[in-house]
Amino acid sequence: MNHYTVGVEQEFLLVDPDSRRPVALAPRVREISSAPGDLDVQGELTPFQIEVATGVTSSFEELDEQVRQGRRVLVDAAEEAGCRLVAAGMPPIGEAGPPPGSDDPRYHRIEYSHRRLVSGTGACGLHVHVGVSSKSEALAASNKLRAWLPTLLALSANSPYSQGEDTGYASWRSMVWSRWPVSGPPPFWNGPGDYDRTVDALISSEALMDRAMVYWDVRPSADHPTVEVRVADIPQLATEVAVLAELVRALVVTEPSEQRVDDSVLRAAYWRASRDGVDGLAADPHTGKLSPAFDRATSLVEHVAVALRDRGTLSTVEQQLDWLRHNGCGAARQRRCPDPESLVDMLIARTREET
Repeated sequence: MNHYTVGVEQEFLLVDPDSRRPVALAPRVREISSAPGDLDVQGELTPFQIEVATGVTSSFEELDEQVRQGRRVLVDAAEEAGCRLVAAGMPPIGEAGPPPGSDDPRYHRIEYSHRRLVSGTGACGLHVHVGVSSKSEALAASNKLRAWLPTLLALSANSPYSQGEDTGYASWRSMVWSRWPVSGPPPFWNGPGDYDRTVDALISSEALMDRAMVYWDVRPSADHPTVEVRVADIPQLATEVAVLAELVRALVVTEPSEQRVDDSVLRAAYWRASRDGVDGLAADPHTGKLSPAFDRATSLVEHVAVALRDRGTLSTVEQQLDWLRHNGCGAARQRRCPDPESLVDMLIARTREET
């Protein structure tokens, strides 16, 4: 089981330290940043966002160190550029877009085809790549993951605010992102031919401009021999990132124990996870029945316990789940702040905390 490698991409917001609003300084932050080793700093859809990717890691300890190191690089570069790094799924105050004076031809093509879906997004997620041997294996992993995607979303939910107001959702990012025509849980795939025919048809319809716009929460990577899992909000803490990535790896390794889930019920379970996070109720993606979301999270850990124990990470994951039980998901922690300004200050501190 240990041959499955892992890499992650962390997306962050850049905010002004005084106004606490997003600032379009990603090109400057990227220019300043000096990423050692395999770390790779990249821009995002808007210049209000910045991303750092780890290299390919073969152990939990290596991944955890690269996640922290990547944050440290961006924290330092952002401060040198006169802004601050924030780990939140959406800007608590203001909007991250549209890009001022963007001359990116691809951006303008997306803007023309998808209109106002582009403006004001600023959604920041965590993307986990697990190494696989083939596209067939990536699609088989996608099928295995479908039933557990709402639980991963609930564990990571970290975007309750928009425009300074509580949306009532733990993950407003996932609701905003669901507006795109190809997003959310992927279909159940019957092999690479099925996948390719579907994507080709979506490109023909112009719902997709190209294969890079396949925004399902699980997809075969276009550039790497991996399956990419994109369901999570960017967590506040580096530890949360590493543990979520380890759960994703373990799900890819573990054989499915549950039958195929209905698409409509799965979407309902997504909606519930977006609204409640891990601190409320979860909808069973098979039956729709409600139960405490932490019960579903506990079931997830039990399901992948062999894969976690094989890599020596079971106790680490269990300890983090217990920490979440007592402290709440990121959304619950955000809501404890008395006002939007102190919330952004808290997020700046938390993003820096484990670097």
